[in-house]
Formats: sequence, structure tokens, C-alpha cells
Amino acid sequence: MPSSGREVGLARNLGLSLITLYGLGNILGAGIYVLVGEVVGAAGMGAPMAFVMAAMIAALTAFSYGELAARFPVSAGEAVYVDEAFDVRWLSMVVGLLIATAGMVSSATLARGFVGYFQVLLELPDALLIVCLVAVLGFIAAWGIKSSVRIAATLTLIEAGGLIMIIIVAGGELHTVPEHLPRMLLQDGNATLAGVILGAFLAFFAFIGFEDMVNVAEEVERPERNLPLGILIALCVSTVIYLLVVLVALTSVPMERLAESKAPLALVYQHVTGRSPILISGIGVLAVINGALVQIIMAARIFYGMSAKGWLPRALGTINPTTRTPVTATVVVAVIIILLATWFPLVHLASATSFLVLAVFGLVNLALVALKRRQPRVVGVMPCPVWVPVAGAVTSFGLLFAQFLP
Repeated sequence: MPSSGREVGLARNLGLSLITLYGLGNILGAGIYVLVGEVVGAAGMGAPMAFVMAAMIAALTAFSYGELAARFPVSAGEAVYVDEAFDVRWLSMVVGLLIATAGMVSSATLARGFVGYFQVLLELPDALLIVCLVAVLGFIAAWGIKSSVRIAATLTLIEAGGLIMIIIVAGGELHTVPEHLPRMLLQDGNATLAGVILGAFLAFFAFIGFEDMVNVAEEVERPERNLPLGILIALCVSTVIYLLVVLVALTSVPMERLAESKAPLALVYQHVTGRSPILISGIGVLAVINGALVQIIMAARIFYGMSAKGWLPRALGTINPTTRTPVTATVVVAVIIILLATWFPLVHLASATSFLVLAVFGLVNLALVALKRRQPRVVGVMPCPVWVPVAGAVTSFGLLFAQFLP
């Protein structure tokens, strides 16, 4: 029989290397393999600028998350941060549900992306692929956190290798970047600032993932040190890789073809090498699987953490004594993801994810501002300057509301 979270706790099995690979795998698998074409379609040659803009916004919030994770190393992190800052129960519940929903929508987005890459290898019905994928990942997530994260870490190394392979095989055209630079900086060509902002909104999806690290805080060794450090390492590494991938893609493949592709990195590989894209498509499949797995783990932990606070039904907070994981919450998350992935197209899911996460990021940054006013420093926690969460809130809400401008 399952036991409640009060009787059986989560196991602290994640050191710095595993939590960093967990976050890096979620970031890398959460968009670069799927959305490069969509970003290019929106921003044109301004796509690198769109990725830089998205990275800067993510970085500001990453510093805020680092301090908050050290202050409050618990599951359902965002909901707890807002609760500690404002003590408004309904707002805390909304934030928790927003980030859980964002995780599930993100996983559904990746499930749709999985279909695009898998069908390069083998044609099967979309719905069948989605149901099988999410069911298998739900089982892995329920199996145990250490086993799940080890699988995710292995997949992370493979997907990072795939991105490095793309950079190497298509890197021969990087010497042409200076001649393309005026178009990339909007000084020449048809790319517009509005297009770059829209591209940044979509590219932001590719940076989502570092915030999920705080939702396994109760399973991290020395969370006050390892969580902030792991967040920053994962974000820095992913930003460098992303920028190189976008540059080699734009300089090696016609922009119009990239914008139309459902498997853009497979297209880059095939265009440059003239060989079948089966290898990179296989890696793309694994990358998307990894991102979806981590999102399932994260969303289940949020439901668990909110249940432990009495904000959601008690059943979602039960911990299986054998696996030491919230099995019921994991099953609920998997079912919701299947429904989302089979009902909505990829670009709508990605846009919805970015919208939800930007709203949460804005509120989390405001929470840190409020906490800093009451308690500027906490023993054992490395603080960031107060302008960081202020800037994080302004940029997050700014990018969100920019989507409503004509």
C-alpha cells in the first residue's frame, strides 16, 4: 500500500553532477531540436538575436531562482516562494498550478516534436506514438528518482553530443558569420524588431528547464549549494550550444527551408553532409524523450508538494514506499500530457508554455524582491543584488505583454 508523504519521505540521491545534468537535459531537450525552424520563421536572420534576448531574460530569473532555491529547498518551489513572500494562499496555489501546467504543456510540446523526428525513421500514427511515449516515460518517472535522473543524464550526454555533431559538420560555414552580421543585427534585410521579439518568445521555450530543478530540491544533496550552482552551470552551457547551433543552421541551410522543417536539425545534417539524417533524427528522438521525462518528474513533484501543503487532494501527495516517488501524481500528469499532445499543434503548445512560464517567472522575481526587503541576507545563502529580480520581473512581464502588441 502507498504511504503518505508524512510517513515516507523523498530520498536525497542527487549530487551536483546529477542535478546539473538533470537541468541541462531538460533545457537542451526542451526546444532546440524542435523549434529552431519556428524561431527562424518568426525572426528570420534575426534568430540569433532572438536566442540571445531569450537567454538574457532567462539568466536574470535564473539568479533569482538560485537564491530562492537556497532559501527554501523544498518541492513545489515557485508556489512556496510566492507563499513565503506574500502569504496569499490563492496566489500561491495559482502559481503552483501554472508551473505544473507549463510543465505538462511543455511535455506535450515535446511529444509532438518526438513525432516529427520519429517519423523520419518510421511512419506510424501520431496518436499511437504519443500514447506509447508518454506511458513509457510515466513508468520511468514513477520507478525512482535516482534511476530516472540517471536515465535523463545519459540521454543528456547523447543529445549534447548530437548538437556538437551538428556544430562540427555544419561549422565550416561559420566563417561567413561576419558577412551575415548586418542582417542578424537588423541593419540590413527584412528581419524586424517585432519579428525578433516574437522569435525570442518562441526561443524562450528552449531555455525552459532550469526552473524545474528546484522542484526536486527535497531529493538534492546540499541543496543550498548544489541547486544555485547547478542552475547557473546548466544555463551557461546551454546558451553557448544554442547560439552555435543557430549560427551554423542559418549559415548552412536556406532560411526558408529551415522555417518549414518539422525536424530542422535533421535537415541541417542532411543538407550539409548529403547523407541520410537517420543518426541525428535518432538523437533528436532521444533529446525530446529526455525533455519530456524531466517535465513529467517536475510536474508530479509540484502536485506532491502542493498536496503536502493541503492545496491539492491528499492522494496526489502519497509516496509509494517501494519507489519513494509520488506514483499517483505521476499517473495524473501522464494522462493530462497525452490529452494535450493529441489535441493541440506544436507551435500553439510551445507558445502556451512560454506564456505560462513567463508569468510565473515574473511573480517569482517579485517574490524575491519582497523577501529581500524583509530579510536581505540569510546565513549560508549567497544573495544576488536586488536589481536582478527587479530586472527579471520587468523583462519577463515585458516579453509576455509584447505578444499582445500589434
